[in-house]
Amino acid sequence: MTDRALVVLSGGQDSTTCLYWALHRFGRDNVESVTFDYGQRHRIEIECARRIAEDAGVPHVVLPIDTFAALGGNALTDSSVDVPDTDPAGSGLPATFVPGRNLVFLTYAAAWGWRRGIGHLVTGVAQTDYSGYPDCRRDTIDALERALKLGLERDLTIHTPLSSLSKKQTVLLARELGALDAMRFTHTCYRGQRPPCGVCAACRLRARGFAEAGVIDPLVESPGV
Repeated sequence: MTDRALVVLSGGQDSTTCLYWALHRFGRDNVESVTFDYGQRHRIEIECARRIAEDAGVPHVVLPIDTFAALGGNALTDSSVDVPDTDPAGSGLPATFVPGRNLVFLTYAAAWGWRRGIGHLVTGVAQTDYSGYPDCRRDTIDALERALKLGLERDLTIHTPLSSLSKKQTVLLARELGALDAMRFTHTCYRGQRPPCGVCAACRLRARGFAEAGVIDPLVESPGV
């Protein structure tokens, strides 16, 4: 098993930061990236991920997994569900929650990595300053990591560099890692708009993080793609 990493690259701010974290940790020659086409309504993120990977000089593959679209019932894959402007109050999950999405992504990533001798998976899930998705929590990731080790009979580590960071801290980390220029190619808006709508919960969270960090968002100042 070589010391190589596979980054789950959505094309968003967090996964792009994780890509540059992996480049710093493992070296460019030891990093690959994977994006999942799961029938998402904001499909522009797939092209964004391609551009980000190309700009970073790392191999990139898009894997189709469209069952989430068939299941429906959430704002990211089902056009009959409105994209919310705010997250729900209390303990309820937002309409943007896609049940099992990160579990499935990481399982497919592990399978892709298995055939390529990759023992490190990197994902941008965060349990702070987020929407409360249960599959973004580190205890969920720890359980999945153990299951994948057993199921694949191979040592495997799932890295979550942003797990305990706020959006402000994530922006500062991106700056430290030299990832800010790549942010102009990223996509966060749940409505799939470019320039971003600035109204949906994802856009607001991103804007607040950059504002609190005192950093101008390159996507707003000089959008790419």
